[in-house]
Amino acid sequence: MPASVIVGLQWGDEGKGKTTDFLAEQVSTVVRYQGGDNAGHTIVIGDDTFKLHLVPSGVLYGHITPIIGPGVVVNPATLIREFDGLISRGIDISKVRVSHAAHLILPHHVALDKARESALAGDKVGTTQRGIGPAYEDRAARLGLRVEDLLDPASTAARLARVLPEKRALLDALGATDYAEAVDADAVAALIAAWGERLRPHIADTNDLVQRAYARKEHLLFEGAQGAMLDLDHGSYPFVTSSHPIAGGATTGGGIAPLQIDEVMGVMKAYATRVGSGPFVTELTDAIGERIAVTGHEVGTTTGRRRRVGWNDAVPLRYAVELNGVSSIMLNKLDVLSGIPEILLCVAYEIDGKRVDRWPTSSAELARAKAIYEKFSGWDQEITNVRAMADLPENARRYVTALEEIAGAPIVLLSVGPERTQTIERAWRPLRHAKR
Repeated sequence: MPASVIVGLQWGDEGKGKTTDFLAEQVSTVVRYQGGDNAGHTIVIGDDTFKLHLVPSGVLYGHITPIIGPGVVVNPATLIREFDGLISRGIDISKVRVSHAAHLILPHHVALDKARESALAGDKVGTTQRGIGPAYEDRAARLGLRVEDLLDPASTAARLARVLPEKRALLDALGATDYAEAVDADAVAALIAAWGERLRPHIADTNDLVQRAYARKEHLLFEGAQGAMLDLDHGSYPFVTSSHPIAGGATTGGGIAPLQIDEVMGVMKAYATRVGSGPFVTELTDAIGERIAVTGHEVGTTTGRRRRVGWNDAVPLRYAVELNGVSSIMLNKLDVLSGIPEILLCVAYEIDGKRVDRWPTSSAELARAKAIYEKFSGWDQEITNVRAMADLPENARRYVTALEEIAGAPIVLLSVGPERTQTIERAWRPLRHAKR
């Protein structure tokens, strides 16, 4: 059975939660490999809607072991709230495992995130202000606390006492107010002790769990958060996240080796969205953009912020497919475009009077880019009940084919509604490696 990675091909919010949920019946383990509670996956099952932020989507299936890998930064308060919410809805969370090596988001990280965004004023990055970036900073600086430290509150309290004065000084320098409790060593130590008691049964060496499952030839699914264009190194820097949502992030953050990955499934929408600041060459601010945003319910799962909407863009799409070694694609929200008379697809950029087909290497160039569009006739038919490619309107099929040709990878799954059953299975998913 394959080890599969699911990766977003845009700026996040592509529908990876539905993709994971759709494939979940085939897998034994779902591993979240990066990000924090700045991400959100929405899953619709019948009349029930689940919004998950840290717990992998596989928790909704009793046969799956959901794993939060070492590449994730974990806010224990958020995780416990999410556990409680799932338990209240009858979901068993006893099999969820959290890597002992995952780093913690602590109150001072959240305070710093908010203070920095406030200080940037009109130049905000657009973070969710959940403390993600500051937690990853401490990890890189070797100052961070890890999940394993929840189980040793005495030692952890001593380390906090050394770290917090620096955080207090930094918050003062940023002009922050009302943060005293976030840098109170005794108060934070008390929280850590309580969190440790609650989370103790879930803490494990998840790398070992992953490798044992792989050795048993079970199907493992690695679930990324955000999207490739928000990758810290490869995205639209500095308007990016603080981790690596690309498929390569699954190896460092999930405990799987590169040659153990058989499949990379990219996920994209039939149009484009992004949340927060940053360049968005195909952004729509007209009535069509408003229609897409309303029809597609384009509101952030975690933040509640309205997503920016635009036409699909082949330039970052080609880049993301190459960067991730995508073997197949799931296309979501095709139904949202029904009723729009003319659909545009950006096929290249014009920068300083020249046609550019590759993703710009300079953020300054990207800011000057203008979209070069190809036009497609729309379709009026409602497609939410379609379950076969052949039954889609001809113009919808043409648009899907154009996206597939531009991406250079087969679109094997098409979503025509939020429900798991509202999915067209177009072909068997190609694998990159021979059977193990």
